[in-house]
Amino acid sequence: MRIDVLTLFPGMFRGFLDESILRLARENGLVEVRLWDIRDFAEDKHRKVDDRPYGGGPGMVMMPGPVFAAAEAADAAAQPPARKLLLSPQGRTFTQAVARELAAEPRLMLVCGRYEGFDERIHQGLGAEEISIGDYVLAGGEAAAMVILEAVVRLLPGALGDPESALLESFEGGSLDYPQYTRPPVFRGMAVPDVLLSGHHERVRQWRAERARERTLRRRPDLAGAGASPATEQKGRRP
Repeated sequence: MRIDVLTLFPGMFRGFLDESILRLARENGLVEVRLWDIRDFAEDKHRKVDDRPYGGGPGMVMMPGPVFAAAEAADAAAQPPARKLLLSPQGRTFTQAVARELAAEPRLMLVCGRYEGFDERIHQGLGAEEISIGDYVLAGGEAAAMVILEAVVRLLPGALGDPESALLESFEGGSLDYPQYTRPPVFRGMAVPDVLLSGHHERVRQWRAERARERTLRRRPDLAGAGASPATEQKGRRP
């Protein structure tokens, strides 16, 4: 997979891309991430990318020219053309299901906004979808792009050490995960449930299914209302 990121602040991504799953996925050739500085495509010597909104109002708006030029340069750099996503609080809500959908694409382009947002002609003419990571406003699209990058890349085959890890997680199949424990068996008076130490795989499976169902009903009844399949309930999901 190739992912092109258009941003005014490419430096924000460098440490992020050089750590953990993103670093390993890049080193193993599972994903190529290319950063494009939108200011490099400004049309004047001052590298201007924003201007005051027509009709008045506070703040500045990202101009269409540099964004179009950056997107066209990124698209021309490789094939096939990228599926383009504008990071915007007004967009389609990003979910685990959307992450899986995007992970199936050969190429993505993430366009990060700043200031008061994009000139509307960027929405109209770029052929991009708007996508949001939640109902709140950030200073720009960079943090949202990082969320999408990590959520998508970790779903690529080979990105995780255990291929089942991405299947046994919260929101996969409509429920949360069961509680997880590791050593020591007792910590500050809090003990690991006996069933997990029993070595009885069927009892463990049933316990995990029950705890996952209870946790989903208690914490996210909206998910429980959608109904989880029996297979999902048996596997459980990580919170």
